[in-house]
Amino acid sequence: MVRGGDSTPLNPSVRFQKVTLVGVGLLGGSLGMALRQRGLAEHVCGVVRRSAVIADCERLGAVDVATRNLQSAIRGADLIVLCSPIGQMPALAAELSPVLEPEAIVTDVGSVKGGLVETLEEIIGKAGGHFIGSHPMAGSEKTGVQAARPDLFEGALCAVTPTPRSNAEALTKVQRLWTELGSRLLTLAPAQHDDLVARSSHLPHVVAAALANYVLSPAHPKEQGALCAGGFRDTTRIASGSPEMWRDIALSNRENLARVLGVLVADLQEVQQALSQGDTAFITEFFTSAKQRRDAWANPSARATAE
Repeated sequence: MVRGGDSTPLNPSVRFQKVTLVGVGLLGGSLGMALRQRGLAEHVCGVVRRSAVIADCERLGAVDVATRNLQSAIRGADLIVLCSPIGQMPALAAELSPVLEPEAIVTDVGSVKGGLVETLEEIIGKAGGHFIGSHPMAGSEKTGVQAARPDLFEGALCAVTPTPRSNAEALTKVQRLWTELGSRLLTLAPAQHDDLVARSSHLPHVVAAALANYVLSPAHPKEQGALCAGGFRDTTRIASGSPEMWRDIALSNRENLARVLGVLVADLQEVQQALSQGDTAFITEFFTSAKQRRDAWANPSARATAE
């Protein structure tokens, strides 16, 4: 288990009386399924935006009850998980605050922390609750409760982002929650989290979107799409993710994302120059180092054996 340098095992016992999921899409739906199957909550309630999906949420087993009424869903909950786009979270936190139970824990599944954690800590703290930021690295380009599955978090890394204001008991319960869902745990400061995911998560999405926009532009001949095969499909898969969600992520982490995008652009300009000059050694090293680094990341056990 990865815990930011702390190898002390967590107490595996955690159970909540009522968990309210604010948003029941891929992540919220998968979380609800896992909570119910693993017996980690007596009751799971889901808050949805459209009445049309209430029946699906209940039929698929994502929640015990789904509703559009946020405040009624929050009443009596000892754990609330914000599974909405991050741009909506501050307003949702303000709306649920008047009915928040004393000492209730609020966490989230958002991909950006930084200012969001600070804002939500303030809102939830004033209401008598405790906010602890979470980010399970288990997303997909698929959306909606129909894509949810109870094993989504098994083996996935989950970053938990406490601050000096974090309540120790609430932090422990959130950490236990994710480990009992089968996730590996990494504890990071919010700013460090945002710096790291700008490279590993947000930058790849921008690159995938840029490739999809450029290669599939109607400005190209109609035969262009026919020549896009497996490599293009794999490289651009995440460009099919929710535009609303990724708009919020990109803008929320814009300083970090703009910085790392600048580094990538500079690297690509070096490749462009090497190609123009026919620099065989540079191009060989470019592809060789990429393969070695990617292979080592994808198969760390093989790397350890080799070392």
